[in-house]
Amino acid sequence: MFEKILMIVIFFAVTVSIGVYCNRKAQNVGDFVLGGRNVGPWVTAFAYGTSYFSSVVFVGYAGQFGYNFGVAATWIGIGNALIGSLLAWVVLGRRTRVMTKHFESATMPDFFAKRYQCDALRVVSSVIIFIFLVPYSASVYKGLSGLFAMAFGIDFKWCVIGIAVLTGIYVVVGGYMAAALNDLVQGVIMIGGICVVIAAILNGRGGFTAALEQLSQVPVESAPQLSGALVSFFGPDPLGLLGVVILTSLGTLGLPQMVHKFYTIKNEKSIKAGTIISTVFALIIAGGSYFMGAFGRLYYTLPESGKPVFDNIVPEMLGSCLPDLLIGVVMILVLSASMSTLSSLVITSSSTFTLDFLKHLFMKDMTHKVQLRWIRLLCIFFVVLSVVLALNPNNLITTLMSLSWGALAGSFLGPFIYALFWRGATRASVWACFVTGIGINLWNFFAPFAPPTTAGAIAIVASLFVAPLVSLITPKLSQAHLDVTFSCYDQTVPAPHKFMLDQVSE
Repeated sequence: MFEKILMIVIFFAVTVSIGVYCNRKAQNVGDFVLGGRNVGPWVTAFAYGTSYFSSVVFVGYAGQFGYNFGVAATWIGIGNALIGSLLAWVVLGRRTRVMTKHFESATMPDFFAKRYQCDALRVVSSVIIFIFLVPYSASVYKGLSGLFAMAFGIDFKWCVIGIAVLTGIYVVVGGYMAAALNDLVQGVIMIGGICVVIAAILNGRGGFTAALEQLSQVPVESAPQLSGALVSFFGPDPLGLLGVVILTSLGTLGLPQMVHKFYTIKNEKSIKAGTIISTVFALIIAGGSYFMGAFGRLYYTLPESGKPVFDNIVPEMLGSCLPDLLIGVVMILVLSASMSTLSSLVITSSSTFTLDFLKHLFMKDMTHKVQLRWIRLLCIFFVVLSVVLALNPNNLITTLMSLSWGALAGSFLGPFIYALFWRGATRASVWACFVTGIGINLWNFFAPFAPPTTAGAIAIVASLFVAPLVSLITPKLSQAHLDVTFSCYDQTVPAPHKFMLDQVSE
């Protein structure tokens, strides 16, 4: 117990110290929200990766989908690396940085308002972001606190509150750079931690080959006719697996807290290096987490009801096979992953609500100092809302996360991608995507017609088709506006902007 407590105390001390150090560099809104648009490749890549993966993946998704799909769940991690990281950086990285700088946009709602010449989009999208990031944040708190309760025997409620207080301190004090630098430290911890955990879990069942052999003998309720389903190439439910891959991989390209990382990139070298770093990071962390979760059935004991409690699978598995020292490593691993995600969510939600809702509607003359004060106050308010939702024992981690990602990416993916690449995108298409993305997920939430992950995937794919179809039959934006908008890609740096970013001095 002493080792675990000591590791946590050291981690907390480093985290808060970074927040205090970055406080002097976060004295205006641009620095607090964007880090001055001067963030290098390693920090940006790790900020992207650690914001992507949290206790939701390590505890909730790895537990549930490792249990349901077996080793095939590893495909989710591969999809996260190739689509959610590699494709996102290649498709969005440069163009997002150039066009958001052209519009001087610090948030996605501001970008929508300027790109589509519609102030109402700014207000509505800021409200959507604030509302639907709360359940995602709550799912992170639930996953993290469940592990803390297992490791330390502390009541779940106090775990949630304690983690919320720590997250609030370093984000409110240091802003984006505090979060990004902590992400770098936390990302390194995550890579080392996941490798140690996988090795311990396989060794607990006699090694890789022996563990696979034992897993192949476990019958699957959903496919009793399929022998060895949990070690098959696509698992017992290929369509269900595809839905999770789409939700957690393609959806990333439309999430405001993920896209925000591209606003802050320093220069061209940072794009190229960040692409490689974030892809490798995702392959290790996501691939490792889902692969680990596949062996949950070998450790997890079904309750008397006969139905698995998915949020308990990974904590029980780790508690039964790891010594105290390694449990401490896991705590730091999951704490690192979760706090980086939470800081990203808090900054994104509070900044968009302040700059695009309060300032635009009620406080048009808000000074930079007042803006910073409101952003910090809303950081605290957002954390409190998330904690309240996380304390509800009836909310599953995967349900909360699927609702959040499905609604946000289903609303924003199509409008954002077409805004960067296509002159023909119209403001009506953005409204249509908002209605489609939110409508599908809320309909499924209150009157379920599919698993939450599948409903989210449907909304995300629909966004890519709704945006161009509606754009073809609705009024176009003015040619003059489009010429000015897309001229940003043709400015000459040492080459046109569409090929290269400014080479900011090191």
